[in-house]
Amino acid sequence: MIVLDTDHLSIYAEGFSADAKHLMDRLTYSGEPYGTTIISVEEQMRGWLALIRRRKQAHKQISAYAGLQNIVHLLADWTILEWNGVAADAFEDFKGQKIRVGTMDLKIAAIAVSTGALLLSRNLADFEQIPGLNVENWID
Repeated sequence: MIVLDTDHLSIYAEGFSADAKHLMDRLTYSGEPYGTTIISVEEQMRGWLALIRRRKQAHKQISAYAGLQNIVHLLADWTILEWNGVAADAFEDFKGQKIRVGTMDLKIAAIAVSTGALLLSRNLADFEQIPGLNVENWID
């Protein structure tokens, strides 16, 4: 299983950039199933909702709502890995090891490790600190 971190998911969702096409081609070529985590879904939702809230005028909200709708449609057919007891245990273990990585990234890593998935992220500096995590950057 291949899991896209929030940054790779954002690029995939663009759909039209050279980076998005490259990522889509690599995912197809890999032949592996792919998806994302509920944590990345949360980050996407929070981002779009925050943008909508900041834009006070109705017409200025149109593109923000379109982005939110796009990500909802995209993820409708995706595998979304859940936050469960096994992931929570891995998260607590990582915290106990005093790994200096942000909470959301640590949760994404916990899900990836607990499912044995390959995580795709640009944030290799942080994710490479996490024991047992298989992480690669397919964008840069």
